Amino acid sequence: MKKSILVLFLTVLLFPVSPFAQVMPSPDRKEGEGPYDKLIIRGVTLVDGTGAPPIGPVDIVVERNKIAEVRVVGYPGLPIKEERRPKAGPNDKVMDLEGHYLLPGLIDMHGHIGGAGQGTPAEYVFKLWMAHGITTVRDPSAGNGLNWVLEHKKKSAANTITAPRLLAYTSFGQGATKPITNAAEAKAWVNENAKNGADGVKFFGAKPEVMQAALEENKRIGLRSSMHHAQMDVARWNVLNSAMAGLTTMEHWYGLPEALLVDRTIQDYRLDYNYQNEQHRFAEAGKLWKQAAPPYSDHWNKVMQELLDLDFTIDPTFNIYEANRDLMRARRAEWHEEYTLPSLWRFYKPSRESHGSYWFDWTTEEEIQWKENYRIWMTFINEYKNRGGRVTAGSDSGFIYQLYGFAFIRELELLREAGFHPLEVIRSATMYASEALGMDKEIGTVEVGKLADFVILEENPLQNLKVLYGTGAIRIGEDNEPIRVGGVKHTVKDGIVYDAKQLLEDARVIVQQHKAREDAMKLKQPGLDW
Repeated sequence: MKKSILVLFLTVLLFPVSPFAQVMPSPDRKEGEGPYDKLIIRGVTLVDGTGAPPIGPVDIVVERNKIAEVRVVGYPGLPIKEERRPKAGPNDKVMDLEGHYLLPGLIDMHGHIGGAGQGTPAEYVFKLWMAHGITTVRDPSAGNGLNWVLEHKKKSAANTITAPRLLAYTSFGQGATKPITNAAEAKAWVNENAKNGADGVKFFGAKPEVMQAALEENKRIGLRSSMHHAQMDVARWNVLNSAMAGLTTMEHWYGLPEALLVDRTIQDYRLDYNYQNEQHRFAEAGKLWKQAAPPYSDHWNKVMQELLDLDFTIDPTFNIYEANRDLMRARRAEWHEEYTLPSLWRFYKPSRESHGSYWFDWTTEEEIQWKENYRIWMTFINEYKNRGGRVTAGSDSGFIYQLYGFAFIRELELLREAGFHPLEVIRSATMYASEALGMDKEIGTVEVGKLADFVILEENPLQNLKVLYGTGAIRIGEDNEPIRVGGVKHTVKDGIVYDAKQLLEDARVIVQQHKAREDAMKLKQPGLDW
């Protein structure tokens, strides 16, 4: 999602050049230590991302940017026998982290870097991601332009900037000189996109001939794809059509209820509906799952099985719509005061133009409808996972009061709400995401031979996912006063060890600088003068 991307949904083929001004590029890296010839991380409890239960104490040996050894070195509650441990040479880096938890680097499958409308410098976005243990991000739409994203991808790969590993999925039609109206033109654009260096394509919709040709050709040449099945084309091309044509991942949930309709073929839109009116668009979307086949019915099972047979991946992005079911909760999240830029806060406020700012008259009735929408949607996603389907984690931050990094952790909590065991949640955010990206031989799990991407923290995230938030979790101390625990301590990417709390502080300082320049030190709630 991007500012005014509702316009893009309608005009991506008519106006193929990205309408988004680029954000401020990321500066050269000053943070992080390493990679080391040999790094030994000692004494951690390992959650490896495969779905296996935690195990520890474990010593992990990293050589430059690769995992060289994972060794169990003892038993909980007993002293570690030094003879079991990997030996450290005089020049090796040793981190004694006994009692800490170590996970694979997290993968955000839906991470826009921001646009001029949000006013988000790349450094700010990247550091918020890295501060939350996110070491790989798929940018769907490459809204700052493909060349801009590829330049930052290259710099991130070389670790000359502080940033997650980036993948650029160009918006379909971006850069074309004229509208794409037939199969031949669709195939030509897909091949040109690959030639230009894109990692994949993000679709929103087009006529069936174009979609079929583009998806088939994209898969044939070895690129991957994602799709937001926008309402303007979903009546003639839903998620089943996409999956059968070769789509890798569906984003959000549009296109799925439409495939599950049994007593109609089109969503029951209000008769004065206008897609350009986002209150219409999102309020009506909150009624859609109730119109689909009920859970576990014959048609529900049939559609689910077809998607399972195609090894199809669902990236639900639960968090980005959460304000629809509880606007005040999303708007008053505790991190906004310190970590949300004033320009981003202005972007969020009710507006007829800014995308995702559709609070024209958001009512209790809409929130109740959306609560029910979530209940059915989560039932499908959890059952899809239970039957062997691949579900990943994506945030779509920078819209609808969802902030980079923080929103991804909220996505993990919402997967848990949907019924996922915490180990299943972590697997979705790591191994399953790496599989969907075609990068499972490189990232996604803590295994010998893979890249050294880790999340390290002092608390057990399986007991409380909130400890992954930069602001941590609330606990009461022995003096009966509340304290904060958790927050990622170290983010390791490519064998480089970052102080995650310092990255978070860097982002806070950027916010303070912007507020001072704009004389906007306090966030104002919409429509209130206090």
